[in-house]
Amino acid sequence: MPGAGKSTVGVILAKSLSKDFVDTDLLIQKRHRQGLQDILDGQGYLKLREFEESEILQLSVKNTVIATGGSAVYSERAINHLKKNGTIVYLKLATTELLKRINNFETRGIAKAKGQSFDELCRERELLYARHGQIVIDCGNKDHEKVVEEIINGLHMVLIPKE
Repeated sequence: MPGAGKSTVGVILAKSLSKDFVDTDLLIQKRHRQGLQDILDGQGYLKLREFEESEILQLSVKNTVIATGGSAVYSERAINHLKKNGTIVYLKLATTELLKRINNFETRGIAKAKGQSFDELCRERELLYARHGQIVIDCGNKDHEKVVEEIINGLHMVLIPKE
């Protein structure tokens, strides 16, 4: 979800693992020469989701930590593309904590239906995150470094074959 720390944790994780880092929100903004909120205001949330899917499907990277926008999870094609060569990490945080971190919900560039509340958006997305997350990290009461440590531990569990 927005505010969970995807970009910040992603940068720290990439440094910790000596990998590159890509943020799909930045790729969208660069390609379309607009901020996410400007795209939402001009073309709507479904178009932003379409742009996000397109950016993800065009990614052909190795040894890279990718921070996607929170709405990437709506695209089965995008998720499957990411899963082909990587591991999906769900940074889970309570809605109340997310709201404390997001003070600009209406102008932050969050792909949501008109009039959709933050609670509604969280409920809708949490089901998808839980379904697709191969590693789930509860980020409550943890600093970014602790979250990164738990992701690395989770990656070892996922990547090491079981005997």
